[in-house]
Amino acid sequence: MPERISLRQLDYFVTAAEAGTLTGAAQRLHVSPSAVSAGIGELEHQIGVQLLLRARAKGLTLTATGRLFLPQAKALLTSSEHLRASVQEVGRNPTGHLVVGCFTTLTPFLIPWLLEEFPSAHPAVTLGFVEGSVTRLQQLLREGRCEMALLYETDVEDGIAFEKLYSVEPHVLLPQRHPLADREEVRLADLAGHDMIMLNVPPSRRYFSDLLARAGISPRVRHSTESFEVVRSLVARGAGYSLLVQRPALDVSYEGRAVRVRRIADEVGPLDVGLARLAGAHPTQRAAAFASFCRARVPQYARTPDHDFPFRCGSCAGNGAPGTQALPS
Repeated sequence: MPERISLRQLDYFVTAAEAGTLTGAAQRLHVSPSAVSAGIGELEHQIGVQLLLRARAKGLTLTATGRLFLPQAKALLTSSEHLRASVQEVGRNPTGHLVVGCFTTLTPFLIPWLLEEFPSAHPAVTLGFVEGSVTRLQQLLREGRCEMALLYETDVEDGIAFEKLYSVEPHVLLPQRHPLADREEVRLADLAGHDMIMLNVPPSRRYFSDLLARAGISPRVRHSTESFEVVRSLVARGAGYSLLVQRPALDVSYEGRAVRVRRIADEVGPLDVGLARLAGAHPTQRAAAFASFCRARVPQYARTPDHDFPFRCGSCAGNGAPGTQALPS
């Protein structure tokens, strides 16, 4: 029967890879350099590949296999730590610091509310957040730098578990004096030949480009930006149209210039927003409490018809006239 890889071996390997030398790893682990070297050697022998190159003058260098193995080793160590914490927390109220990831365009709509409301339900948990693209957030989950993440289901990778909370629908954003601005809804094909302002946060660019491609359009991108508000400001200035999913409470840019939000006439389907976590990882009690809170409260929050929640679920949006708060559905 093959010997099992131990957490000690993984810890020695990860620490050595991060420290760059056996001596540096030994100091962090409070063991001898020979113990670190032996542990890594045992690991390499068991899996049958070399993970680190050892050079007296240059220290430690990851092999190609080592670079692939490192994030997986980190994920296993994080999972074991979560398991230990969850067992220790049995029978106790959730406590400690919880870091949650959030997709960058969702952050201003969800995180401020969660930072205010979640501590009311679980006062012993301090909630922090990181934001980024879907790709970046999944990397943070794998590295253990956040326990859960709020994101769209688009481009969810293997090894990441996703749980839907609610759905939203994309819309067209137009300048006030755009030729299509007076229409109540816009066919994607009608956007052909018009300049576009592209939100370029993965996977937004590919998602919107695919929507247009299905309508037979190759978008004429005049400007591309990672900033949601820069997109809205450029549209308000008349630089072009855009496609977005989230909608602020007021249809004006930072400068106070109005924009027009129009329903897409085509059948485009909703986008699911939900919670992501590392598949197979045992959540801490505080992470489990956050997930339960989101299941119970976020879908209801998404359907609130007043100004407390300015973006709308596609299945429950109101049929507001141009300039009203509800996103036409």
